[in-house]
Amino acid sequence: MTEKVIMDSEKIADTISRISDQILERNPDTDDMVFVGVRTRGIHIAHRLVQKLEKKLGKRIPIGTLDISLYRDDLKIKREWPELKKTDIPFAVRGKIVILVDDVIFTGRTSRAALEAIMDYGRPSSIQLAVLVDRGHRELPIQPDFVGDEIVTKKNDDVRVLLNEVDGRDEITVERN
Repeated sequence: MTEKVIMDSEKIADTISRISDQILERNPDTDDMVFVGVRTRGIHIAHRLVQKLEKKLGKRIPIGTLDISLYRDDLKIKREWPELKKTDIPFAVRGKIVILVDDVIFTGRTSRAALEAIMDYGRPSSIQLAVLVDRGHRELPIQPDFVGDEIVTKKNDDVRVLLNEVDGRDEITVERN
């Protein structure tokens, strides 16, 4: 097994800044925009994006967190029940532009679960997906709207996103198996 760093802390910061610019370019009217981060690392990426946007815009942007555990399509085949964490969406999503944030998109199954979970909170005007890394190998027809980096991986490679808030450092690696 070999491990390769594909993003260091500086590149992650630049990528988050670029994604925030793209979000603002696509959504110049931010009055109805809200962010929802998918547990665990998507929450921290969402907070970083919101901080960048709030600094640029000079106003607050609502942010929430989403646990998709009960919406997974593999619950029946898992041997253990998932540990449930808190979903906290302290605003109405009805009629809002929801920016759904996750760290990596792979098969699309996590994104599908997140879409389903958000819809239980109301009907947004749109949902846009932002990810730091797109590693391909989609099993569902789901594509992100905003992508930090697209990388070529084998299906059994391990893409690891490490963030200061959780891991004590910012780094994205690919471990080839």
